[in-house]
Amino acid sequence: MKLSRLQKFILIRCKNFRQKVVPRREFLGFYSDTKIKPSKEDQHNIITKSLMRLIRKDMLVGFGEITREKIFVEKVRLTRMGTREVRRLLDKQQKLPLRLKKTRKQENKKAS
Repeated sequence: MKLSRLQKFILIRCKNFRQKVVPRREFLGFYSDTKIKPSKEDQHNIITKSLMRLIRKDMLVGFGEITREKIFVEKVRLTRMGTREVRRLLDKQQKLPLRLKKTRKQENKKAS
């Protein structure tokens, strides 16, 4: 799935945040590294659009207020589909809860 740099940043930040629900002010850090920064109002608008697109793709769940004209997203949470996408972005393979049993052949090889 094609995602913008901001959307990838949002997903990874949600995964690495210590709590499950992430406030939207955490995503303003995306613009801290850029030399030419958009205005604060533009930053909020761009982040809102990216959040809404990720919510529409079922990668995030938004918490906030709904009015007749607008939706105000204050906090977001990562969904299972979003977690899978983050795993794909970071190229991490999921660890399986397997326990290996030692066999006699393995013990003999170590003793030799």
